Amino acid sequence: MSAVEQYARAHIVTDAAEDPPAVPVALRYDPEADPREVHITLPGHHEWVFARDLLEEGLRVPVTAGDVHIWPCGRVQAVMEFHSPNGVEVVQFDSKALIRFLRRTYMAAAPVTH
Repeated sequence: MSAVEQYARAHIVTDAAEDPPAVPVALRYDPEADPREVHITLPGHHEWVFARDLLEEGLRVPVTAGDVHIWPCGRVQAVMEFHSPNGVEVVQFDSKALIRFLRRTYMAAAPVTH
């Protein structure tokens, strides 16, 4: 089993910008550490850790677990909302990037057969 790291472009949604610029976001999965968790690192080194199942379900229907909310936005995008004592960050992704990441996590976690 090996770790998966993938970079994606996302938009940080704010009241200030109508069309926010894309920013790099790191998606990480390490089945050796915990096969149930994914890590998302936003600019400024804000890392969020939550269940891989939450990410998968959030691509289809709105879901919430603690400080993380995920929901589909139209046919090709997904939104993640992260709540902290410092406020709320809303991040919009192309669903394809998240689906590709999830697919890679399942391949990484699959037992190797000889």
